[in-house]
Amino acid sequence: MSVSLSRRGLLGAVLAAGVTVPLGIASPASAAPRLRLPGPTGPYPVGMVQLHLADHTRAYQGQVRELMASIWYPAHRTAGYPAAPWMLPAPLRLLLVSAGFEPDAALAPFTSGHIGAPVRRPGERLPVVVFSHAAHDHRSETTVVVQELASHGYVVVTVDHTYDAFSQFPDGRVIAPVDEPVMLPPDFARDAKFVIDQVEILAAGHNPDVDHRPLPTGLGSVLDLRRIGMFGHSKGGTATALLMADDRRVRAGLILDGPMESNPPPLTDLDRPVMLMTAEFTRAEAPPVAAFWSHLRGWRLNIQAEGALHPSYTDYQILISEIAPIVGLSTEDLHGWIGTLDPGRSVKIQQAYPLAFFDRHLRHRDSRLLHGPSRLFPEVKFLP
Repeated sequence: MSVSLSRRGLLGAVLAAGVTVPLGIASPASAAPRLRLPGPTGPYPVGMVQLHLADHTRAYQGQVRELMASIWYPAHRTAGYPAAPWMLPAPLRLLLVSAGFEPDAALAPFTSGHIGAPVRRPGERLPVVVFSHAAHDHRSETTVVVQELASHGYVVVTVDHTYDAFSQFPDGRVIAPVDEPVMLPPDFARDAKFVIDQVEILAAGHNPDVDHRPLPTGLGSVLDLRRIGMFGHSKGGTATALLMADDRRVRAGLILDGPMESNPPPLTDLDRPVMLMTAEFTRAEAPPVAAFWSHLRGWRLNIQAEGALHPSYTDYQILISEIAPIVGLSTEDLHGWIGTLDPGRSVKIQQAYPLAFFDRHLRHRDSRLLHGPSRLFPEVKFLP
């Protein structure tokens, strides 16, 4: 998400220790409109539960590395279980301010995930997909994709990369991104590797949550550790490439406009499937992306939606278009944020192509959508 560096830096300095600060005069909550997020298309309702994790093998500024994660899964039923908000109010206000909006410009949408809903037990284990977000962002930025996958029978684990994310811990600490010391793609990759380790603990019948909060019964028993995929946006996309080179548990990787800028760079030969959904960081314009592509030895595909900008494969494509009339963004300003790709079309692309990719490579369900241009998606180009 495009952000104001000066305001973000100020927030980061104040919030690095998890201290919440007032952000101006707040409007009454009832006066702020609530944004809306499109629902998924799959046959299953969706459950969601949060995890508070601690990696005692790593430290950040002298403190054990703590992470907030969410697990999204097919639910047996959702009646009586509250819908999860896209983001909690305190970190959302910080996110809005960092983007140059008023802290109470809008309320977070509700997602299709229902907190603590019972797990659907299909009689077979389900593939697992891990998500890594962009720099200075948060784990909810691709909820359209995440809940779509869950509604089709995937378990998806999203993680906030603490100190490069807007996040809140169960004890109320609110953490914002900081610029120094900077979190690098290898740090994101190590976070994701640790999360996969915790998924293995969960699959073994244990609860990795630091606070031992109850998890839905049977969640660990539906996880298929032989079918793990990963996707990431921007820096998280680069982290996806790095982790695939380091950890063969990740069987397939989807990269949403990843710049592939890292030290060391992701230049290890990969024999597993990779798909690039590029917008601004194309192989023609970004040499690191072209170099990464040249090291893909297995199945590979590169697509691009016409009119897309960097946020176009995330929830921001639809949410910024909703907030635009609220805050008075002109059409020109809006296009500067999200490009000219129609937000509704972007949602359909986000729902269709990641699902087709993971279905093919984690479930062996081939999709004609990945064979070439489709009349259903005329704006999606296949790059040679």
